[in-house]
Amino acid sequence: MSKRETYEQKTEELLLPIVEGYGFELIDVEYVKEGGTWYLRAYIDKPGGIAVDDCELVSRAFSDILDEKDYIEDSYIFEVSSPGLGRPLKKEKDFVRSMGEEVEIRTYRAVDGQKEFIGILTDYDKDTVTIELEDETKQMFERSQIALIRLAFDF
Repeated sequence: MSKRETYEQKTEELLLPIVEGYGFELIDVEYVKEGGTWYLRAYIDKPGGIAVDDCELVSRAFSDILDEKDYIEDSYIFEVSSPGLGRPLKKEKDFVRSMGEEVEIRTYRAVDGQKEFIGILTDYDKDTVTIELEDETKQMFERSQIALIRLAFDF
């Protein structure tokens, strides 16, 4: 397991009881480097959406634990955020919640001459994702082909 994955997993373990204690859902944790700075980000949600005050509650409650446990050796910035509309589907619960919903899939390489697909999520397992396209045909993708899958949204 990489250092990044270890930090994300440890953060998730420590943060989950806090987030659930407030009645929120922990959507994801990521440890990423952007512009030379490391960020530890927690994405939380609740029915009706997350407000800035909700993020602040979780951030304050977890900051003391981060200081006490001190398991991340790099300098970093801790952020708590709403996952936003364009959040990717990563975990089992994301796929369960999105069954029957319209999703956007972007592939690493062209499939049938295109790299972007929009359709209704009809099935998934650990290796594949299946959507129903507009013309009512089913398209199955190997997970290894998928660069991004997220809920589709129209503006």
